[in-house]
Amino acid sequence: MLSKLFNFWSKDIGIDLGTANTLVYVRGKGIVINEPSIVAINQKTGQILAIGQEARKMVGRTPGYIIVSKPLIAGVVSDFEVTEQMLKYFIDRAQEKSFSFIPRPRVVIGIPAGVTEVEKRAVEDAAYNAGAREVFLIEEPMAAAVGARLPIQEAAANLVVDIGGGTTDVAVISMGGVVASRSLRIAGDKLTSDISQYMREEHNMLVGDATAENIKIGIGSAYPLEEEITMPVRGRDLLTGLPKELLINSEEIRKAMHRSIKSIILAIKNTIEETPPELIADLLNRNVFMVGGGSLLRGFDELISHETKLPVKIVDDAMTAVVRGCGLVLEHLDSLKSVLVWTAKEAYI
Repeated sequence: MLSKLFNFWSKDIGIDLGTANTLVYVRGKGIVINEPSIVAINQKTGQILAIGQEARKMVGRTPGYIIVSKPLIAGVVSDFEVTEQMLKYFIDRAQEKSFSFIPRPRVVIGIPAGVTEVEKRAVEDAAYNAGAREVFLIEEPMAAAVGARLPIQEAAANLVVDIGGGTTDVAVISMGGVVASRSLRIAGDKLTSDISQYMREEHNMLVGDATAENIKIGIGSAYPLEEEITMPVRGRDLLTGLPKELLINSEEIRKAMHRSIKSIILAIKNTIEETPPELIADLLNRNVFMVGGGSLLRGFDELISHETKLPVKIVDDAMTAVVRGCGLVLEHLDSLKSVLVWTAKEAYI
C-alpha cells in the first residue's frame, strides 16, 4: 500500500543517458531537460564547476587545471563519481519545483544494447546514489521503438537503427523482445573524430572537436548529393603554427567518414542475416526505422536503403525517441515491464 502511494506521488523520471547529450523526461510533464553530457571540474579542488550547457561553453577555453570532460565514453560510464554528480544534478533539476515531502523518484534509464553486467551495475549504482528510489534499465533500441510507437508486442519484425553519439545499436524486435542485435562503438563522435583526423592528415590543419562537429553538420553526408556543397574551415596550420582557412567540400568529408559509415552498414547487414526467415519476410513490407542524432546525417537513410534493399524511415524527432520511450515505459510500467533489462539488484527488491 505504501509503495503504491509513493508511486502515485513521486515525480518519476526517464533518462536517455547519452555520450553526447542527456535528455530527461518527467512523468506527466514530458521532456524537461536536453543538455550536453559534459562536466567541468577544477582539478586543484576536485570541485565540479559546471554541468551540461554551461560546461560546454568552457570547452577549449579553460586553464590547465580545469578539465572539461565527458563522463561517458561510447555509452558506458568511464568516470563513476562524475557520472553520479551529473545524474544528481539532472534529477534535482527535474524536481526543483517539487515539495520537500515528495518521495524519491523511480528512474528508467536507456543504455546501449550489449553492455556488460558490470557496465549495467555502474549505471544503476550511479542512479541510486544520485537519489533514485528504484532504477530500471532499458536497452536504447527497445526504448526508441517504444518512443516511435512501433507495434513491438506483435509477432512481426521491427528493425531499429539507433545512431547516437557513442554507440550505434541495431535491433530486430518482435513480441516485446530483441530477436537479433548488434552494438557498435562507432557513431556520431567517431565520425567527428574522422573529420579531425582527415583535416590533419590531408590538409595539415588542426581543428578542434567543436569545429569538426560543425563541419559534419554543415556539409557532412553519407550518400552522394545531387549538388555537392562547400564551407570555409578555420584552424591551425601544423607547418607554420599560424591560423589558416580552407574551403572544404562535402565529397571530401564523405571520404573522411567512409570507413566508419561502412562499419555501421555492415552491422545492419549482419543483424539482418541473423534474423529468422519468417521475420525477414516482414522487413520487406516494413520500414527500417532510424533514430538518434547520427541518423540525421545527410543521405544516411538513402545509403542504408541502397545497401539493404529495404525501405528506410527516419522517425519524427529522432533525437528524442529514446527518452520518449523511457517516458512511455514510466507511464505504462505495469504493461511494459517485460521490455526492461532487470539487474541482479532489482531482482531482489
